[in-house]
Amino acid sequence: MLTGQNGKTARVKLTSAAEARQKTGMSQSEFANLLGISKKTLQGWEQGRREPQGPAKVLIKIANTHPEVLREINKTDTQFA
Repeated sequence: MLTGQNGKTARVKLTSAAEARQKTGMSQSEFANLLGISKKTLQGWEQGRREPQGPAKVLIKIANTHPEVLREINKTDTQFA
């Protein structure tokens, strides 16, 4: 880049599923396991190929608003596994 020229920055908008997982700090495997879905299904949601439906959609909304709730549930699940 030449001096004095501004570079362009690309901003990627995350899907609600990707944003929710990011907020919880979980890996794809952890988040998928917590939601009771396959990692492949989660990847489809995160890449915008598919949309979560029903209860999963509600859990994604909860995770986006209160990620600490899903972190606590995940912590509890791993303690009793």
